[in-house]
Amino acid sequence: MFFIMGITDGRKDFNFNQLITCSICGKYGRFNVFMTYTVLSLFFIPTFKWNRHYYVQTSCCGTVYELDPEIGKMIARGEEIEILPSHLTQVSSGRGFTTGYKRCRQCGYETTEDFDFCPKCGTRF
Repeated sequence: MFFIMGITDGRKDFNFNQLITCSICGKYGRFNVFMTYTVLSLFFIPTFKWNRHYYVQTSCCGTVYELDPEIGKMIARGEEIEILPSHLTQVSSGRGFTTGYKRCRQCGYETTEDFDFCPKCGTRF
């Protein structure tokens, strides 16, 4: 008898639209809400998710904020809610500012490591 299992990181984007005026760059944009998580897969079937974090990224400059988990859960359930500045904690600044994050153009993988190639899909950063 054999088992095929693995632990990987995942990302889920939510269909959430809220128009904003960015406090970082001053332009109009919208919030893109997504969740990152770690998942255990058995025989390539995701069976258990943990380490869930909710994030908001602005469409204008790409600034990333961590979202209050309770608000993130409400958005995941499909509830209509307005994200307030008190729900956000800034993680990184957007384009044109110094950031410690690299983001893959191909798959969207984000890392703080000094990789030349994406560890998820192999595309050059």
